Amino acid sequence: MPYQSPISPGRSWYEDTAGARPDYPALDGDRVCDVVIVGGGFTGLSAATHLAKAGTNVVLVESHRFGDGASGRNGGQLGTGQRAWAEELEAEYGFSRARALFDLAEEAKAHLLEFAQANAIDIDYRPGQMSVAHKPRYVDAYRKHADLMTSRFGYPHIAFMDRQETAERLGSQAFFGGVRDTGTGHIHPLKLVVGTARVAAGAGAHLFENTPVTGISSSGGKVRVTTPRGTVTADKCLVAVNAYGGTLEPVSAAHVMPIGSFIGATVPLGADSPVLPGWEAVDDSRFVVRYFRKAPDGRLLFGGREIYAVNDPKDIHIHIRRQIAEIYPQLKDVEITHGWGGYVGITLPRKPFVREVMPNVISAGGYSGHGVMLSNFVGKLYAETVSGNRDRLKLIEDLKIPPFPGGRRLRAPLLFLALNWYALRDRL
Repeated sequence: MPYQSPISPGRSWYEDTAGARPDYPALDGDRVCDVVIVGGGFTGLSAATHLAKAGTNVVLVESHRFGDGASGRNGGQLGTGQRAWAEELEAEYGFSRARALFDLAEEAKAHLLEFAQANAIDIDYRPGQMSVAHKPRYVDAYRKHADLMTSRFGYPHIAFMDRQETAERLGSQAFFGGVRDTGTGHIHPLKLVVGTARVAAGAGAHLFENTPVTGISSSGGKVRVTTPRGTVTADKCLVAVNAYGGTLEPVSAAHVMPIGSFIGATVPLGADSPVLPGWEAVDDSRFVVRYFRKAPDGRLLFGGREIYAVNDPKDIHIHIRRQIAEIYPQLKDVEITHGWGGYVGITLPRKPFVREVMPNVISAGGYSGHGVMLSNFVGKLYAETVSGNRDRLKLIEDLKIPPFPGGRRLRAPLLFLALNWYALRDRL
């Protein structure tokens, strides 16, 4: 029987196309190391890889299997810069800081592609991404954004698209304009997870799956991570669980909120399909973002970040098909072969959250839908921190990330109300 993630509904198209997915043992017995990492997604596996290559004795524990969380089940789009546009960051932090954050993200993009190539990880990379306006009043912002990226931030790969060009490049009349970015693209995320784990293990990192963490404590200059069948004692700890932290550590739980994200995969659309003839990925201007792209075999991978009451994976098919039909009416009866979901870690201002949450324990997450490249690079920056250079990670640590209002008891209901309010605004 095919494996089903215990923390995410549905079986993904990625799982059926990633090839062999090796099993790693569960931790059995106590361990002592230099660094212990909690969480085997992009951030944790990247950190483990770079630490091990630098000669650090590193142990990584994952509650389930590598790729069960958002890292192995996301939309696969890299994006450009931070989640917030560069000009938005400039308005809040000034040009110098905004440019540094933008350049850091661009380095993250280059690093991901170089890492995959250097380590022979076939991630199905395809260039091109379009961001499009679902309402006419947003079009001018996209036009100005394209101009600013070239003139102010030295990024020449974004060009404005009017409504006609947008319709031609998407094969849909549903949008009013946008930008096309040829300096980024999209990937098969689970292949990257599997490949990064292989590289980390080959470099000497000790990787353990199916090892839930029951507690983290820090005292006397040592960090102790407890699990059902052993304790890991280390000098430093990275908590990289993002949306799946729960009550593991209260500081991150107050700042990073999980929200449901769901994706459907159609049957291959055929060589004569007008849908996305240039094979770019797409995200739109809705607060509850819709994101989609074509897989290498021509099927449409379509995602929508909404809180559904999903009792069965077939429910995902229903919702996704409805959203596809709003953009591509000719696909209203298209067969959905896969429907899956998971949880994305968001912060209130949609910026990543990195903090030292107790002595020698750093937590990283809250990538807010922009984590494919950023989360991998944060893992590398954490490894730099262990080696003594914290300057670059501090660019992210110093971002202003307030906690969600309402405390632990009320923050989830308040977020639910807010998301539904914004979803309503998206439709009006």
